[in-house]
Amino acid sequence: MINKVASMISRHRRILVFTGAGVSTGSGIPDFRGPKGVWRTESPVYYQDFMTSIDARREYWRQKQSLFEVFKIAQPNAVHRSIVQLEQAGKVDMVVTQNVDGLHRAAGTSVGKIIELHGTNTEVECQTCSDRSDPTPHFASFRKTGEPPSCKCGGYLKPATISFGQSLRPDDLMVAFAAAATCDLVLALGSTLSVSPAADIPLRATQRGVPYVVINYGSTAHDGLGVTSLRIDDDVESIVPSAVDVALTRTF
Repeated sequence: MINKVASMISRHRRILVFTGAGVSTGSGIPDFRGPKGVWRTESPVYYQDFMTSIDARREYWRQKQSLFEVFKIAQPNAVHRSIVQLEQAGKVDMVVTQNVDGLHRAAGTSVGKIIELHGTNTEVECQTCSDRSDPTPHFASFRKTGEPPSCKCGGYLKPATISFGQSLRPDDLMVAFAAAATCDLVLALGSTLSVSPAADIPLRATQRGVPYVVINYGSTAHDGLGVTSLRIDDDVESIVPSAVDVALTRTF
C-alpha cells in the first residue's frame, strides 16, 4: 500500500490534500465523531444558542476550556511534517483541512497553501467586530470567573472556529473548490468524509476524472460511491510519512 500511494504521489504535481481528525489523533487531539469522539459524551452548543443565551455561552466556554489545554500542548506529528515535505517538493496545490488545531501551520504549511474550513482554535474572534486575539488570557479569565469573556466593543468572544449551525466562510469554500478544479490528485487523509459541504470538495475533483486516494481507519461516506482510485483502511500515520519518503526518493 505504501508503494502504491508513493507511486501516485510521484506522478503528480498539483495535489489537493484534504485532512480530517485522523491526521491529528497522533498528536493527542481527540476526534469528535468517532466511536470515542467528543460528541459521544458532550452535546455541541449551536451558534444561535451561543448568540442568544448566556447559559449556552457558559457551556460553550466550559467545553472549550478542557479542549484548550489539549490543543495548547499538541505538536505536529509525522503526517503533518510529510505534507510540508510534499509542499517543499513543489507537489501541493492546496491543503484543505477540517481540523481546528492549527497543527498544519505549526508544522510549516505555508499560509497561502492552506484553508482551515472549520476555523481555528489558535485565535479568539469577536462575533461583532471580528477582532481576533490570543486565546490564552481569555481562557484564564473564564477559568477564574466562570463567565464567558467579551470584546472591548461589547461583542461576544468565541474561539475562531465554525460552530454547529454557523455557515462556513464563503471565501474559504471558493478557494477550496477552486483547488479541486485545478488539482491532478486528491489525497483524503483521516476523514470520515461525512460532513458537507467540506466532503463535497474532493468529489468536485473526481468529476474531472482526477485520481482520488482515501486513507482512513474505518469507513467513510465516500466508500461505495465508485469514485476512489485507491482506498486504504488504516491509520494515516502508518502509511503517509513512509509513502512520502518513498515518493520523494525513488523513481517510478
